[in-house]
Amino acid sequence: MPKIAQDGPSGTKDKNLVHSLAKGFRVLEAFTAEEPELLQSEVARRAGLDDGTTFRLLNTLVSLGYVAKVSGTRRFRLTLKPLELGFNAIARTGLRDLARPLLRSLVEEVNEAASLGVLDGDDIVYVERVQAGLVRIGVDIRVGSRIPATATAIGQALLAFLPAPDLDTVLRTARFERIGPDAPASADELRDRLAEVRRNGTALSDWASVNGLRVLAAPVLDRDGYSVAALSVAAPAVRVPKEDFVEAVRAPLVARARELGSAFSAAG
Repeated sequence: MPKIAQDGPSGTKDKNLVHSLAKGFRVLEAFTAEEPELLQSEVARRAGLDDGTTFRLLNTLVSLGYVAKVSGTRRFRLTLKPLELGFNAIARTGLRDLARPLLRSLVEEVNEAASLGVLDGDDIVYVERVQAGLVRIGVDIRVGSRIPATATAIGQALLAFLPAPDLDTVLRTARFERIGPDAPASADELRDRLAEVRRNGTALSDWASVNGLRVLAAPVLDRDGYSVAALSVAAPAVRVPKEDFVEAVRAPLVARARELGSAFSAAG
């Protein structure tokens, strides 16, 4: 079951928050891919709300078109309207359309999985992904997946080239989770890592002992030299030694990242 957000950060109250709106989103978040249809009582339990509030919120969401009643039952389900909001956000810059052919050509060249990620708060969100054929690399990453930006190569490649005030903002809220053997454990450790990324132009995550993957990432820079996204290539560690992986992937990855940055700047 997904983690449901409370009324404010860390469960605190905030006079600047519209708590009824937050409750409405908790109702939407109650639905999952595993259980797409829920009774009102199930929604109330998952959202942590009383039955009366849940009844009013569900009926409001039905009237707005975000939730629908399942015909012949007392259950509710999400409509496709929430999906429109997500796609509007993903497509807000046209970055996906520019990246897709470059990712495909990158995959054809290196025969691995390639991804495009953007920063959302202190997370990286995958907004495009291409894999070689039907090969699976053992982790469930898809468009819309989120990971802490501080922990992996694609996040570090992007963070390393942020304007200093933007990086400071991310670090104030960052979660330094040890989700991999070389994930930085503090802001100071991350800053040292980012300095290395700026020198190399790429970031490497070698998680052979955790999920069996090696990931190399490069920033997508705008005309001012600041990152707007990052490209990454992931490969199973058993397939190729680390040094060989970096040597084979680095040049085409950096070339595609630069090409995407130029195209993005030209497109405005």
